[in-house]
Amino acid sequence: MKWFVLAAFLAIIGSLGSALYFMMRDTGQDGRPKTSNMARALAFRVGFSILLFVCILVAWKLGYIHPTGIPLK
Repeated sequence: MKWFVLAAFLAIIGSLGSALYFMMRDTGQDGRPKTSNMARALAFRVGFSILLFVCILVAWKLGYIHPTGIPLK
């Protein structure tokens, strides 16, 4: 589970980095920026984030992970 979460975080950061790259470098022949690549990268980032949240929620419900917060007295 730790490796899955780490891979998901790396995918989220990588997608955010590629969106930054497309925002800074991707211009069309007329000099105007093409936003489709940047929007696609940001959409993947949102998708990865939602998938990670759902997977963590399901793992908690199935008992694969347990909360380790401050114990209640």
